[in-house]
Amino acid sequence: MFIKTSYAKNSQKGDLWYPPKMSFAGLYAQFKAPITAFDCGAKCAPYNEYGVPFCCDTAHAVPTAYAAEWAYLQANTDLWYLWAAEDETDTARLQAETPVGQVLIECLGYEHCQRDYRSITCRAFPFFPYISKERDFLGLSYYWQYEERCWIISNLQTVTPEYGSEFVAAYDQIFAKYPTEFENFRYNSTIMRRVFGRRKRAIPLLHRNGKVYKITPRTGRLRRVDPVNLPKYEPYKTTALLQFPDEI
Repeated sequence: MFIKTSYAKNSQKGDLWYPPKMSFAGLYAQFKAPITAFDCGAKCAPYNEYGVPFCCDTAHAVPTAYAAEWAYLQANTDLWYLWAAEDETDTARLQAETPVGQVLIECLGYEHCQRDYRSITCRAFPFFPYISKERDFLGLSYYWQYEERCWIISNLQTVTPEYGSEFVAAYDQIFAKYPTEFENFRYNSTIMRRVFGRRKRAIPLLHRNGKVYKITPRTGRLRRVDPVNLPKYEPYKTTALLQFPDEI
């Protein structure tokens, strides 16, 4: 299952627990570009036993919301409610992993989606802000735990430039208001470097400059790459081989 900051340290009371005023209405309005030019959920849903996009299935992905964001959603939509697993142990485990000042939430389902009220985590998935060893927010990388589920991860060339620029602008604002959130994603980026280093793999990066790179985990070296040539993962690796040239 997924929490936005998968490897985030459970922060102590601080910036996220007593957040400064932030306009989530404004943030949502500025971060609304579609991730692709088509419905990418239709690409992965056939591979989910429930026929639902993986990112909209809390058996695979449980989003979180900032406390102020949750208050905004409660006041403006009936789309969301607090998430709880059938097993209380699972609920307690994920709550313990959730940073202080955030809550686990669930929506009414993708068929009832109100796109204007999607949470920041829904808009960002499967990406997270990648922070370098030098503490620079370089751009977007992805939650590698979803390589075999999320179609986008196998098709990074389909991510729209508008989405990438809006993602970066949104997290620039979030980090300015919530410094602890920067540290959470810095920690997540560190874990990614360790995992990819052990696997002798380069880290894909959608850079904030609009270009795509591979990062050498140990040194941080950036190498420009055509995203079409980045790895694909099963089952999308097989289906890509069966496509006609004019198909996405």
